[in-house]
Amino acid sequence: MATYSTSEFKSGLKVMLDGDPCAIVENEFVKPGKGQAFNRVRLRNLRSGKIWERTFKSGESLEGADVMDVEMQYLYADGEFWHFMNPESFEQLPADEAAVRDAIQWLKEEDVCTVTLWNGAPLAVAPPNFVELEIVETDPGVKGDTAGTGGKPARLSTGATVRVPLFVQTGEIVKVDTRTGEYVNRVKA
Repeated sequence: MATYSTSEFKSGLKVMLDGDPCAIVENEFVKPGKGQAFNRVRLRNLRSGKIWERTFKSGESLEGADVMDVEMQYLYADGEFWHFMNPESFEQLPADEAAVRDAIQWLKEEDVCTVTLWNGAPLAVAPPNFVELEIVETDPGVKGDTAGTGGKPARLSTGATVRVPLFVQTGEIVKVDTRTGEYVNRVKA
């Protein structure tokens, strides 16, 4: 497997650390006035989801993680596993709750997600950047009731809650940014 020097570190790079695959969340190059330069790196363990900070001296290197990001279609959840299918080979893979923990609230059947595989098993699931979901519950927006920020909470069909403008009603479909969890716009039916 390839090795990556500290000069090649960047967000999203997947490396092996202490026998586990990790993704670099944040990388900061520090050159103190006195002493050797180093990189302060925040890493997310792809197996456990834990985030920790490590420092590496300039010139150190880490082995690249043997992980693959594959586009897969979400099929269904059976209570214990979330099932995904590779649209090219039609191979189905079950992912456990640890793999889908951050994506659960955005998963809608038949959506295409990015699944990170390590040794053929799903490690992490990333939902599409934008999803279109139906609002199942929200307060009615009363005209002239804009004393605050002009938003209200709305519960979506997947169980997620987002802040939406007052004009959005129950039953409408909205586009949501899954990276921030924010309302983007209404979708015309």
